[in-house]
Amino acid sequence: MSLSHLDAEGRARMVDVGDKPVTERRAIAEGVIELSETAFDLVRGNSGPKGDVLSTAELAGTMGAKRTAELIPLCHPLGLDHVEVRASLDADLPGVRVRATARATGRTGVEMEALTAVSVALLTVYDMVKAAGHDMLIGDIVLTEKSGGTSGNWKRSS
Repeated sequence: MSLSHLDAEGRARMVDVGDKPVTERRAIAEGVIELSETAFDLVRGNSGPKGDVLSTAELAGTMGAKRTAELIPLCHPLGLDHVEVRASLDADLPGVRVRATARATGRTGVEMEALTAVSVALLTVYDMVKAAGHDMLIGDIVLTEKSGGTSGNWKRSS
């Protein structure tokens, strides 16, 4: 932890963003869950025991983004302007790919919201098909790009 995040007694504290400029912020994150063939077939056939896996994962990811500050200590609560979560089948894994975009106008970035959206969506896929077996792997959760703020634009290199 950076020393700039500690108070005089050495305790963690929320970063003061009061002097930062209000700018439009955007972040995109991605991740995957590898499934067994049986679980993949349940998702593809929309025949899982808990219903429509992809739509439910997208909704859960959106809800997760909105609750990020409740889940991540010292994370600023944000009024999000937009969250979009897309879950899609990928036969090459086999599994599901999730991509989330978060946008807000404010003094701090939305990277954590995009990453949380992806994580919650992937956990939802796991929960919805675990009856087909627990041989699943969640991974490759990454921030792929961000814009806004004093650090400007950033994009993950391939």
